[in-house]
Amino acid sequence: MGGVPADAEVEPGTLLVAAPTMFDPNFKRTVVFVIDHRDEGTLGVVLNRPSDVPVDDVLPNWGRHVAEPQSVFVGGPVEKKTALCLAALRTGETAATVPGVIAVRGPVALVDLDTDPEELLPKVRGVRVFAGYAGWDSGQLAGEIDRDDWVIVPALPSDVLASPHKDLWGQVLRRQGIPTALLATHPGDLQRN
Repeated sequence: MGGVPADAEVEPGTLLVAAPTMFDPNFKRTVVFVIDHRDEGTLGVVLNRPSDVPVDDVLPNWGRHVAEPQSVFVGGPVEKKTALCLAALRTGETAATVPGVIAVRGPVALVDLDTDPEELLPKVRGVRVFAGYAGWDSGQLAGEIDRDDWVIVPALPSDVLASPHKDLWGQVLRRQGIPTALLATHPGDLQRN
């Protein structure tokens, strides 16, 4: 077979946007931010699934510091009791100069939740906490991409902090231009159309 693997375009900082025909309830109409991608597998978090759990209930030091709606987001179906935190750094800041963060891509960084939020906050535009993550074993994501389950697109730093009251899934698809933008108008289940 040879050639380029289906997941060759996936890298930290890209988005996996669920195709309209994705019916897995964990991922239907989701936007996944890729944090890590290598031969052994891929890890990301769902950006558009807020929960009803206030961050303050699980991480009291961080509760009042996270972006609105100040709730924990459901990062994915794996390790649901594990908390991950992403930050969008302010212009001029880099992960190398901000203690307590690990670079993902550009101004987006993974936050060590043991860091003092008071030290971090002046250097970030916002932070968001996720419970659980989306994970794929080696070759698994490539298979899903081959099945057209995901659209791979570049992320904007603002996607990480996007308001859950806006349709992030539709916004991301629409900004890709034609023909990808047309997917945002897809009804999903054609039998229910």
